[in-house]
Parts: sequence; C-alpha cells; structure tokens
Amino acid sequence: MEKRTLGADLQVSAIGLGCMGMSHGYGPASDKGEMIALIRKAHDLGVDFFDTAECYGPYINEELVGEALEPIRNEVKIATKFGIQLKDFKQTLDSSPATIRQSVEGSLRRLRTDHIDLYYQHRVDKNTPIEEVAETVALLVKEGKVLHWGMSEAGVANIRRAHAVLPLTAIQSEYSMFWREPEQELLGTLEELGIGLVPFSPLGKGFLTGAITKDVKFGANDFRSTVPRFSQENINANMIIVDLVKSIARRKHITPAQVALSWLIAQRPFIVPIPGSRSLKHLADNIAAADVTYTDEEMKQINKALDGIVLQGNRYSAEAQKNIDR
Repeated sequence: MEKRTLGADLQVSAIGLGCMGMSHGYGPASDKGEMIALIRKAHDLGVDFFDTAECYGPYINEELVGEALEPIRNEVKIATKFGIQLKDFKQTLDSSPATIRQSVEGSLRRLRTDHIDLYYQHRVDKNTPIEEVAETVALLVKEGKVLHWGMSEAGVANIRRAHAVLPLTAIQSEYSMFWREPEQELLGTLEELGIGLVPFSPLGKGFLTGAITKDVKFGANDFRSTVPRFSQENINANMIIVDLVKSIARRKHITPAQVALSWLIAQRPFIVPIPGSRSLKHLADNIAAADVTYTDEEMKQINKALDGIVLQGNRYSAEAQKNIDR
C-alpha cells in the first residue's frame, strides 16, 4: 500500500485501522481471537498503522491491540491516547502531568511495547494548560517512551500553542463526506504547520456505506443511540448523501465505502483515515480504496454535489459536545 507521511517523518500506510469498535462503542465486544486474527490480516494486506486508546473498554482494546501486534511490533506503528478517564461510567478529562505519566506506563504495559509511535491527547483538558501537557510529553519523548505526539478534536488555537512547545505530528479529528467542518479552518492550519490529519469515522459511523436505514435499532451500548444525527428523522433526511455516494460508486464500479475513503484520501496528501472493521470482507473492501483515483473534473463535480447537501442533526450528544475544543 502507498505510504504517507504524518508530520515531519512518521511514515504509515495510506489507510490505517481504527480498532475501537472491536471492543468498545459499537455494541458488544467481538470475539478476541477473531479480532486478533483480523488485525494481523490487516497487516498482511498492507496496513501498518493501528489506532486505539486507554479509555476504549476501558483498557481492553489496548490489550487486544498489544497481543495482536506483539509478534510484528517492529513492522507497525501504534497510536494510542491519554486524557479521558472513565470514572463511575462517566468521562472525565484529565491531562495533568501525573495522570499522563500514569497513563503512558499503563498503555506501554497493555500494548506489550517499550514505546508508543504516536501518543494523542484524547481531548483538550481545560484545567491543564496545553503548554504543560506538551512539556510533559516532551519528557516522555526524551525518555524514548513516546516517538511522536498529537491531539484529538483540538481547536486551532490550542493546536498552535501546543505545536510551539513540541511539534505535533498529527491531529485526529472527525472528517468525512458526512462531516466536512475541518475544511473551514483546520485543514489549512495543518497544511501551514506541516501536521498530518488522521480522520476518524471516515465512513460517517457507518452511514456512508448505506448500511443504516431509518428503521435501524441501536443497542444501549452503541453510542450512536445518543447521537442526534442518528435519530430516525435525521437518518431519513440525510439519505440524500447516501444516494450521492451510491451513484458515484456505480459510475466508478466500486463500493460506497471505497467512495467515502478514496474521496477523503484525495483531499490532501497528509490525510490518513482509520476506518474500523470487524469483518474480513469490510477490511479488504476498505483497504482497496487506497487504489482508487479521481480526475480533477470528477472531484470538482463530487464536491459541488456535496456543497449542495445540508445534513441534519449534531454529530455528538449535548453532553459529549462539551468536551470538544473549538
């Protein structure tokens, strides 16, 4: 698979693998043995960039990724995150130096490694100055425990402040045909500063594949049950973008998932999406998107059509929205 460079020098496959959904967020955890086999198959197919976080589970997703990648650790890049603590089943943001220290040691142990290739602050902690966070991570870099660092769902002002202390390698943010807000300010800032973008939910949390209809019933442990954009009314209203994706797929003789991912890759050379998957079929489908190309005219027409679509519903619940830095 084509390689892309995040930041100054972190080379990774053009498409990574988001591992969260294997054990957290999208219903019951999948069989551990099957997911270990799937992660290793992803590597066989060219993926060398794997994403997790300490709060996924919590902890069990890092343990899964660590066990899966231990035999091939020197051939892959692992990204994980600190800064969200789950206490009494509620998210608490904590990026204090002491907590970061505690988090990195736990992540290293669970991931069965002596270093983390890319260590993100999962959410900006308003109680800890971002400069203090960057200085703490800088010490971890000096100690060899962290090789590169990034931020997730961070606003441009804090990105600039953090980057001035310790250059950032990547920003993780939601970005897809289903959520294009990063085009307003974030993409230009990252291009200016030489920072990569790692979009999560590049398939619109499954919506862009056409697999979700207004009759869908999300389980209580599927976080989409709390997302306004996935109410029955909004799903029905937003089907217009699914129709567009399907029409592109027919013209290109590819799948809707491949449309969504290849469109994203085409936006900038420093973008590396991390779609999740729990099946070999979907995994192979996603990876094949790396080979899809567009002419300038095709992309112009697609973006013009997207510009004419106004989607309904927020992408987070009101409670979760409070933790997004803007």
